[in-house]
Amino acid sequence: MAKLPFNVRPFIIGMVHVGPLPGTPLYNGSFEDILERAIRDAKTLEEGGVDGIMVENYYDRVYSIGRADPAVAASMAVIVREVRKEVSIPVGVNVLRDCVLESLAIAYVNKASYIRVNALVEAVIAPEGILMPSSFKLNRYRAVLNAWDIAILADIHVKHGMPLVLRDIDILAREAIERGLADAIIVTGRATGEEVDIDTLAKVKKVIKEIPVIVGSGLNADNAKKLLKYADGAIVGTYFKRGNVVNLERVRKLMSLVRELRVT
Repeated sequence: MAKLPFNVRPFIIGMVHVGPLPGTPLYNGSFEDILERAIRDAKTLEEGGVDGIMVENYYDRVYSIGRADPAVAASMAVIVREVRKEVSIPVGVNVLRDCVLESLAIAYVNKASYIRVNALVEAVIAPEGILMPSSFKLNRYRAVLNAWDIAILADIHVKHGMPLVLRDIDILAREAIERGLADAIIVTGRATGEEVDIDTLAKVKKVIKEIPVIVGSGLNADNAKKLLKYADGAIVGTYFKRGNVVNLERVRKLMSLVRELRVT
């Protein structure tokens, strides 16, 4: 199994939200502008002190399921490559929605460190349709590429979705590790920017000791101390923004609080 490339706890992964990309309904015809903005946000996140970055096609509504448009995959590959050139911290990939093979391929060719997977070991009803468990096809492709150094960050009970069969989240977390070969577990609220239920987070962390548990939504300067008591890190997107742009002051504020929580 892969290890996350962070030597501190808690760590923070900042989101670079890109798009709308070519091949999607809201694309405005200027890929270069999208690329420049992604690079600018990535550099702002690094300057603000985050530990890693996740590049995601957040604005590509409406998302396809399980297989990205070829233009989206190509665009994301270029963006990840250019972002990696501009920053010195680890970079990851998430191609929505749950386009895990594209995410892994992009990470592999660009030497990215991790990918996010929305439905590794559970079937999920989402606005876009049904996300099916991806653990078999993803890990088979991992073997084909010999990409075992790329970590899988696996959502359980992912936001903007509902499991087809509601199972205990702590049991599901264990299965994501043991049956899905996850390298980290992500716990989210119900929607983007919504705070994680702290009892749920604590329940997962109680049974997961060997790999990181990550807050996947809603972390901010007001709740960071509370939530990171039960998590090894967080993925932060909404809080870091003013409008649709990453704000350096907000990044620095949160990272200052996070550094106070770190064990020396």
